[in-house]
Amino acid sequence: MMKMKSTKEYIDLLNKAVAREIQVSAQYMMQHTKMEKLRRRIIKENYLLDETTYDAFGKLLKELAIAEMKHLGSIMERIYIMGGEATTKPDKITIGNSMTEFAKLGVQAEEEALELYRLIIEEAKKVGDRETWQLFSKIYREEEEHLLKFQDYLEIENEPDLGDTPASEWRSIFKPEYISMLNKALASEISAIVQYTTQHEKADGLERLRKKKAPLEVATGKNKASVVSALLKETFLQEMEHMEKIAERIYEIDKEAMADVDPLPAVGNSVEDFINLDREAENYAIVLYRKIIDEATKLGDIKTKRMFEDIIQDEENHYWNFDDFLP
Repeated sequence: MMKMKSTKEYIDLLNKAVAREIQVSAQYMMQHTKMEKLRRRIIKENYLLDETTYDAFGKLLKELAIAEMKHLGSIMERIYIMGGEATTKPDKITIGNSMTEFAKLGVQAEEEALELYRLIIEEAKKVGDRETWQLFSKIYREEEEHLLKFQDYLEIENEPDLGDTPASEWRSIFKPEYISMLNKALASEISAIVQYTTQHEKADGLERLRKKKAPLEVATGKNKASVVSALLKETFLQEMEHMEKIAERIYEIDKEAMADVDPLPAVGNSVEDFINLDREAENYAIVLYRKIIDEATKLGDIKTKRMFEDIIQDEENHYWNFDDFLP
């Protein structure tokens, strides 16, 4: 498969879409996790209902986060097919503190996306890039649907002023330094999600571009790039679950989760690069999470301790999965 020739300016334009998709997928997922905190602090609209507006909006935010992640993968794939490099740095992530704020931020993000994607569609038409034109036309229609859904929640009437949660003795154990550690773990999960998503799409491209295959590869229809690509997809889906759990725990103890990407994702240019970089990322997470488990044990924060014990088992499995590919 030949790579389509493209200019740096054109790839930079597509990377603006990548940065936006990383931003909103993280933003909507963080808002989804925060919704439970908001819901706990209001009286249900009707105790006869199975769910409140908070529950419904929370589900919608998670659905939109997943949809935006799919957009991200499609755009990255297109960039790699054209021989470019996808960015791993998101636009500014803003969470908000109420359903109304979530909706306003969502409307703003989707309007900005539609403006950018109109420009990309026009540029794709000018350069004769039919594939990108069709891709963004499809994404554009879906972003319009997202905008309409956010607009439904924009004028929520009688949303209560939640105010501050009254102080309590048991919550006094959660000092700023401890919350900082939890947010550091959250940032590492977001970083891993972006890193593995990017590498998954890049590995897919490497698999398709490879012309010569060994007999075993021909027989199985697989090669190292395709196997690693599948592993990366499985891994980043699990990291998304970790991100959700950690953010929910921070909000559960009535603290604020910070949607940072730290360390900045490292992608690499070959399957061997991916494996080494991902092994390092898992090592970083394992060391950090052991420290959190130790601190949670000292504080008597059993729920956080058990959560990270479960997560660290997944991370160790990821580490050994990557380690298996080393010489």
